[in-house]
Amino acid sequence: MNWVGLDTLGKFGIPSLTAALQQDFQLQRRLQQDSIQIAGRTIYINPFLYWRRFDSNTDRWLREPGQLGEDLLRINRSRFYPEVDWTFLDEDDRAIKDAAVEMFLKSLELIGTFHPELNAGQLLEVERKMAVTKKKAFERWVEKSFRRRFQAESRERKRFARERFWRSWKEWIGMETTHKALGPFVVLILLAGFSGWSLGVSNLSCSSFLMPSDQTGIR
Repeated sequence: MNWVGLDTLGKFGIPSLTAALQQDFQLQRRLQQDSIQIAGRTIYINPFLYWRRFDSNTDRWLREPGQLGEDLLRINRSRFYPEVDWTFLDEDDRAIKDAAVEMFLKSLELIGTFHPELNAGQLLEVERKMAVTKKKAFERWVEKSFRRRFQAESRERKRFARERFWRSWKEWIGMETTHKALGPFVVLILLAGFSGWSLGVSNLSCSSFLMPSDQTGIR
C-alpha cells in the first residue's frame, strides 16, 4: 500500500505541487513588482491595489487621463523619462508618455495620502522603484484608456448623427411646403400603381377566354 501511495504521489501529487509552487512564485514576483519594503512595512506602488479605499471620484480621477494640467506634466517629463528626447516623439507617443507621467504623479499622491508616515527620502525610494517597474505598465494602461475613450466617442458621434438625421427628417416631413410638394407626387404613385394593377387584371381576364387552336379541335 505504501508503494502504491508513493506511485500515486509521483503521478499526481508532485505535478500538482509543482503547479502550485509556480503559481505562488508568480504571485510573489508580481507582488515584488507592485510593492516595496520600507522600514518593515509593505508599500504598494501599484495604485490600483488601493481601490478598496477609493471613493467613486478618486477612482474616476485616477483612471481618466487629462485630470492634471499640461504645464505640470511638461515640467515632470524629465523626472520620469530622463532618457527620452521629447522633441523627436510623434504626437501619439508624446500623448501616451504624458499620460504615463500623469499616472506617476497621481500614484505618488495616493501613496503619500495613504502612507502619511513616509518621509521625503522614503517617498523618493518609492518613486525610483516605480519608475523602473511601472513605466511600461502605465504606458499600456493609458494606451488602452485612450482606445476605450476613442471607441466611446465614436459611438457617441454615430448616435448623435442618427438622432440628427431622424430629427431633420421629421422636421422636413412636418413642413407645410413638403406636404404641398409631396401631394401630387403621392397621387401619381397611386395612379401608376392602380393602372398597373388594372392592366394585370385585364390581361388575366383575356387569357382565361382565349384557348389554343389544338384544344378546340379546329385544324
